[in-house]
Amino acid sequence: MQMAKVLGTVVSTQKEPTLRGSKFLLLQFINEEGSPVPGYEVAADCVGAGIDEWVLVTRGSAARIAPGSENRPIDALVVGIIDTVNVENRLIYSKKDDPYG
Repeated sequence: MQMAKVLGTVVSTQKEPTLRGSKFLLLQFINEEGSPVPGYEVAADCVGAGIDEWVLVTRGSAARIAPGSENRPIDALVVGIIDTVNVENRLIYSKKDDPYG
């Protein structure tokens, strides 16, 4: 899994039939300090994440084995909303302290 920040949403009215009803998010990958790293992803969302939230993203075959995702052409799936990140006993991120979260 990777950490990412939700930048926005992606809307597609024409899509593969098994993707109907799916919410898509535009994600920016972040490192353990919360700084952006190269790369972004459009991911399906199964947890109801919102803009500016930090999330956990699974990619590849793991994204297709989540309940409700089987047999859908998904390469990335938001599987969790991050509450806190601690690195070496230092709080890096706390959703409750995030003015946007």
